[in-house]
Amino acid sequence: MAQIPATSKARRLMISACARLFGPDAALRIKDLQKSEIAALYLNKTGTPPPPKIPKVMFLIPLVGKHHVSDWDAVQRRLAATIASFRAQTSPYWSCVVCGQDEPDQIDFGERVVFLPFEAAVEGNDKWAKLAALVRNLPTDGMWDGYVMPFDADDLLHPNAVAEMIGTAAPGGYLISTGYIKDVAADRVGLAGPRTVAMPLRKPFWKLCGSTAAFRYSDTQMEADFLHDVTQHEHRMFPYLAKLAGRGLTEMNIPAAMYMLNHGENFGVRRGRVGFKPRFVERFQIKDPDELVRIVDNFPGAASDR
Repeated sequence: MAQIPATSKARRLMISACARLFGPDAALRIKDLQKSEIAALYLNKTGTPPPPKIPKVMFLIPLVGKHHVSDWDAVQRRLAATIASFRAQTSPYWSCVVCGQDEPDQIDFGERVVFLPFEAAVEGNDKWAKLAALVRNLPTDGMWDGYVMPFDADDLLHPNAVAEMIGTAAPGGYLISTGYIKDVAADRVGLAGPRTVAMPLRKPFWKLCGSTAAFRYSDTQMEADFLHDVTQHEHRMFPYLAKLAGRGLTEMNIPAAMYMLNHGENFGVRRGRVGFKPRFVERFQIKDPDELVRIVDNFPGAASDR
């Protein structure tokens, strides 16, 4: 199952401008819209939702199958570190669903962390089929009010990330613009973030990592359909589609996640898509010892590779 290609930047600007200036109905008349864009524009017609009253955050993790990896134990250890970063949250208002063919035996599944078996036969890469299954598993009965965040099985979450989302309760959702990337093989940590005058070549975290956006969700079928179509794209489409839906993502105030790169079983390696990222980490490497200690304090799962 292939990932759906991104809309070109020029076309994104045109569709966004049409929706902003003339409304979603006018934008819906544009020819050859993607399914995700149509879903976003129909959601836009419903108006901006109010902030969630008692927000919760649900993480959706597509887990690679044993048959796609060379070291299943290493995959399990990384997933365990990811789950541990959820359990270390200073706010308890979160849950997680892991979807895969093989249930890991190193994870304590229960009420808060649930395993969703994946049994469909998919030729080639099945990450997006698993994301589709995770979204189809979302409640649509009005019992959930908060945010849904796709999250990779080897990334780490800052312990205050859920607390920030719960505390500010943005009506559209959240985007991680500042975050860390660890090149495990080289034992380097770099900082991704918005471009500045001093660092014009730096990239925001959301352009580099899939664990980057928490979408507003309140249990409607229309919202589930939108999430389904959004998550079939690469993460660089997330801010565009959220804004097109009238649910612009609020940038988080902290470096809210760490992308664990170059550890031998990265999804991107299997796609041949990580070539420039080690160079990015080297260019924007953090070398201050005290800062590195603070980073490990917030992301202890990164220390296991040091």
